[in-house]
Amino acid sequence: MFKLLSLVFVLGLTSAVSYAESQGLDTTVYELRVYTTTPGSLPKLLARFRDHTMGLFEKHGMVNVAYWVPQDADKGADNTLVYLLKHKSRDAAAVSWKAFQTDPEWIKVKDASEAQGKIVTHVESTFLAKTDYSTEFPIGVQTPARIFELRTYTTPEGLLTNLDTRFRGGETDLFVKEGMTKIFFSHPTDLDKGSSHILIYMLAHKNRDAAKESWAKFRTDPAWVKMKADSEVGHGPLTTKTVPLFLVPTDFSPTK
Repeated sequence: MFKLLSLVFVLGLTSAVSYAESQGLDTTVYELRVYTTTPGSLPKLLARFRDHTMGLFEKHGMVNVAYWVPQDADKGADNTLVYLLKHKSRDAAAVSWKAFQTDPEWIKVKDASEAQGKIVTHVESTFLAKTDYSTEFPIGVQTPARIFELRTYTTPEGLLTNLDTRFRGGETDLFVKEGMTKIFFSHPTDLDKGSSHILIYMLAHKNRDAAKESWAKFRTDPAWVKMKADSEVGHGPLTTKTVPLFLVPTDFSPTK
């Protein structure tokens, strides 16, 4: 009975995916995942991904986009893995994850890696859809001598559209002007993850010093100062919280 119900579930999701695709809809989603490990277990987790997990993801229809560890100790450099997957749709993601988690090869690998105890203490997953002013994530670009910056902006309720308008209207071009590389701009797809008030985006820099210099120039650029002031007329600042996270690609990341 369990196998039958599982088959019905998978076939139902597959049909939904096929219908959406047949209608020419862009159902693509990205999945940002953050793993926290037990003390000293990050190397074991990285080895598991490098040697097994990534291949199994691809086997089950997921696309490996990029893998990073935080650059700063106080942000998890010793115990955190951040990575991004790409799925054809949310339904396709559900099908892929179910197939992956029940794959005998994965179960064997997981059990072997946890022979001395669990190595992951916390998993956080956020599904993302790119904004209309973002390109698809540039998967496979290899530029080893750079770091990535993942930035999360929280807006007052009702003002995310205003922030998007500012980004779409020239802010991202100013990033480039001041030496930053645009990578990806997105919103969470789920309300409980901030779909109504959060912008998550990624830039790349040559190094931390270059990032610091670029941001200093950006914040004092007359064009940015005017753009910011104009965007805040009538309601004030468009962001209530900004969280930057500098990331270093792992040796096995498809994108560096």
